Amino acid sequence: MQPDSNSNNNLQPTDHPAVHSTVLLVVTSISTFITPFNTSAINIALPTIGEEFSADAISLSWVATSILLATAIFLVPLGRFADIHGMKKMMLSGLAVYILSAIMAAISGSITMLIISRAIQGLGSAMIFSTSTALLVMGTSPEKRGNVLGINVACVYIGLSLGPFIGGLLTQSPGWRSIFWLMAILSLVTLILTLRLIKGEWAPAKGEYFDLSGSVIYGAGLIAMMWGFSEIPDWSGFVAIAASIVILAGFITRELKIKSPVLNIQLFISNRVFGLSNLAALINYAATFAVTFLLSLYLQYIKGLPPEEAGLVILVMPVIQAVFSPLTGRLSDKFEIRLLVSGGMALTMIGLLLLVFLDNGTQLTYIILSLIILGLGFAFFSSPNTNAIMSSVDKKSLTIASATLATMRLIGQMLSMGVAMLIIAVIMRHAEITPEYYPQFLDCVRVAFIVFTILCFGGIFASLARGNTKGD
Repeated sequence: MQPDSNSNNNLQPTDHPAVHSTVLLVVTSISTFITPFNTSAINIALPTIGEEFSADAISLSWVATSILLATAIFLVPLGRFADIHGMKKMMLSGLAVYILSAIMAAISGSITMLIISRAIQGLGSAMIFSTSTALLVMGTSPEKRGNVLGINVACVYIGLSLGPFIGGLLTQSPGWRSIFWLMAILSLVTLILTLRLIKGEWAPAKGEYFDLSGSVIYGAGLIAMMWGFSEIPDWSGFVAIAASIVILAGFITRELKIKSPVLNIQLFISNRVFGLSNLAALINYAATFAVTFLLSLYLQYIKGLPPEEAGLVILVMPVIQAVFSPLTGRLSDKFEIRLLVSGGMALTMIGLLLLVFLDNGTQLTYIILSLIILGLGFAFFSSPNTNAIMSSVDKKSLTIASATLATMRLIGQMLSMGVAMLIIAVIMRHAEITPEYYPQFLDCVRVAFIVFTILCFGGIFASLARGNTKGD
């Protein structure tokens, strides 16, 4: 895409469009890699962290969830803020926050400080993800969009792939804190590359109104929801979830009425492909994100594997995702997207169904087969679905589409962890995962995978309902 020299707001990294596109792909792909790598690496380290801080299962789930909650709260508001004040500025600020929060996490002296550090890390993630996909799409011609988005999505899965293995090695020696030091270094490298290689700025909504009140209401609704999940079956949990429903319903009603909403609800209503593709993303991530969390605990507690071996087993799923995502991205430029996405959702459902039958004696080959099927399902779902969403809006809406897609992903991931936390809270309460509680923990794992399988089954129909779409 040739930059328009007549616009002061257009992003102009270089004078050569090919270099422009390549630079954006490199920088956004590295930034896209960081958070999933961190998440999957920390999932492997959770049993070791729990042992060091004597933390129960709910506290460990908050280590994994706090970053998701913070990212989900800030992602859409900061995407809108970046539209008004500058996308490059937002990305650089996010990398700086990510570096500082990683250092905080590395020196944490308690489980509470670690959870708070992870929440601040979520703020940095929101700043990065609210701009990265939109920057990439703006620098790529429509006929190549599926291909570059496939590469970008593959970087997510490469991060997920390397996370369990490298996280396991680092946890074993020199220790889990080294994961956060590595994150700080990677983020610093990305910040330097962004400063040196991306010139100019992009603020497509410069001068427009920022809906601060709506942003606060939106964040309050998400916080109440996740707090409620962790507190059930206590009455306070039910009250918090009820409050979240009321708050979010009020937020949606308000956003439909104001001129410059923080989240364009009308886009979901008027654009069928955009709305249903985002719904499919929400369902897919809600059904799948907690898989790594649950399997990490299962492999280390029930099967007795050390962190690096558990990481190698879990490595199978994201490796398959990373290998096949660029291919499915290219396919989405040529073939019917809803069939690719629905097929991916069906494969994911089969993989989840196989995990329902885990027990003490389940063979590792059975688990690996399930993870291969899940990896294929994710690959056929994610890249084509991303292409469908980003191709369904005009250029002015690219940033909000990017932020909305990332929000659906994060809310889905948050709901997935919320379901896992709810099941653990009901069955195990606040017990630590010790041998006498292993049978109850296995019950948690089975019930969770039953719920996730049912969710994925419903997601097949959401994918099919979007109608005929191609990534053009």
